Amino acid sequence: MKRLSTQSANFYQELNDLLAFETAQNADIDKIVADICRNVAQQGDRAVIEYTNRFDHTNAQKMADLRLSQDELKHAFDRLPESVQTALKTAAERIQQYHERQKQQSWQYTDATGTTLGQKITPLEKVGIYVPGGKAAYPSSVLMNAMPAHVAGVRDIIMVVPTPNGEKNDIVLAAAYIAGVTEVFTIGGAQAVAALAYGTESVPQVDKITGPGNAFVAAAKRRVFGRVGIDMVAGPSEILVIADGTTNPDWIAIDLFSQAEHDEMAQAILLATSDEYIDQVLNAIQKRLPEMPRHSIIEASLNNRGAAILVKDLDEACQIANFISPEHLELSVENPRKWAEKIHNAGAIFMGRYTCESLGDYCAGPNHVLPTSRTARFASPLGVYDFQKRTSLIEVSENGADELGKIASTLAHGEGLTAHALAAELRLK
Repeated sequence: MKRLSTQSANFYQELNDLLAFETAQNADIDKIVADICRNVAQQGDRAVIEYTNRFDHTNAQKMADLRLSQDELKHAFDRLPESVQTALKTAAERIQQYHERQKQQSWQYTDATGTTLGQKITPLEKVGIYVPGGKAAYPSSVLMNAMPAHVAGVRDIIMVVPTPNGEKNDIVLAAAYIAGVTEVFTIGGAQAVAALAYGTESVPQVDKITGPGNAFVAAAKRRVFGRVGIDMVAGPSEILVIADGTTNPDWIAIDLFSQAEHDEMAQAILLATSDEYIDQVLNAIQKRLPEMPRHSIIEASLNNRGAAILVKDLDEACQIANFISPEHLELSVENPRKWAEKIHNAGAIFMGRYTCESLGDYCAGPNHVLPTSRTARFASPLGVYDFQKRTSLIEVSENGADELGKIASTLAHGEGLTAHALAAELRLK
């Protein structure tokens, strides 16, 4: 890991270089994705089957070969060890309980003119959730995307998940069963995103697509945005740990590993108030790294984008954290609630030395789909609100039409929109 200090004259330049990640579209990938999306839009099921067979090395003859029934989902759940079944159910219950508190309610009020104004909250009707397959299975992604949609009242939740070489993962399918997913298609990549966005003979067109994926999935989500909604275009996973030196250095090392093991471009950063403690953490990293099954990925991540940064105090650490705007922020300090008050930009804040980030990934309750690449400056975690929409309600009384009409008429004439003004004037007393 790089070692930086805030006392360096060019510290913020070094920090910007460390944080730099190109999120713009790759021209080659975008061209491939554009062709895939166009072909799926024009050819429907036929194109989806062709691309799935080509990229996932399957041998599907019809879309029925790529669709899973509810019975298959239940059988996947039943095949799991009891301990895994219990873990899935408990995680789902905690995620549901947390997201129940995010539900928005419709409201209205009547003003002095007798005009009633309000807001109507309605769920989206159909959503698509993309769940990665291939290198790793992510049942947690199923729960984190499907449960808030379910809580929001979404009628149809359609899941797509690639199954390279036709290999299905029971725990992923069991998570879909637990989360109440309506339909599952074993398709992935840009063709799955396009199928959800445009609809095919077999895949329903959805209103919104959520969930992470590779560069091709990200490019496809960008391309179809506008025809459907999307949650975000996420970059590599990130963790920032602020440590005051009171936490076991081994714990911090493993917490940094927990994000670095995702992929070589993941980012793990430590902010600490003493050089001595940084030495202890780096020593723990060297000691524990060979034990990790994904040690080569972790090592590449830490070498490429990791850093240990010496800060003068926790106030400065919080200032830097707000600049970095991390996806995951661990406050491994005494009195973490005090320091959390100083954090304005973070996807999720994990407070106290016993609150490791991985608990949030799986079962704490809040959503693990979080803004990355400094977008926590303006973006929020995935939640029930992403699966609901707001409609304004306006019911103007006769007195209201007289009072508001004069205002509207004046402003409409000021904008040169005569018909707007006349519509309001015709209703004046």
